[in-house]
Amino acid sequence: MSIRTRRERERAEREQLIVTAARELAEAEGWDAVTTRRLAAEIEYSQPVLYSHFKGKDAIMAAVAIQGCAELATELRAAREAAKDVRGALAAVAETYTSFARRRPALYDVMFTHTVNLPFATPEAPEALQAAFAELLLAVEPIGLAGDDPGLLTETFWAVLHGLVTLMRSGRLPEHAHQERLALLVAHFMRP
Repeated sequence: MSIRTRRERERAEREQLIVTAARELAEAEGWDAVTTRRLAAEIEYSQPVLYSHFKGKDAIMAAVAIQGCAELATELRAAREAAKDVRGALAAVAETYTSFARRRPALYDVMFTHTVNLPFATPEAPEALQAAFAELLLAVEPIGLAGDDPGLLTETFWAVLHGLVTLMRSGRLPEHAHQERLALLVAHFMRP
């Protein structure tokens, strides 16, 4: 192994250490607790080392969001592929999406609630963001009617899921009816 290869590996490991520390701190205490000073202390490196990897907190949050989208895409794909039919795929994706958001609230927030410097819904969007949306699209597209724009239909389905998650987390929708809401959503999206 060359010195350059070792340095690149070590740099990638430090970068992942920073992202992991940010995620863990955000899940434990919220994104307001994530500061470059606090992260530097958590990873036992100086702030200049942290800044050699990321320009600041916003760049760290963007890296966490990208990683989260990759994880979401993997979970959505597994759920969709395990389903027996189109309806099952739509229901599985809806359940997986909302479950992901409920299990990882700080990660979900940085992905879809906080402002991060990432292009969404453009060809310039990072691959992980495109992959997560593509998994939603693959579940929604088969239920579209003639003339429906699959992208807009998927965005609408996603918006409903996001709304359900957000309203439940804020206490505006009671948690006990979550499964019924998902069943209604899938049933109404499946109607011809």
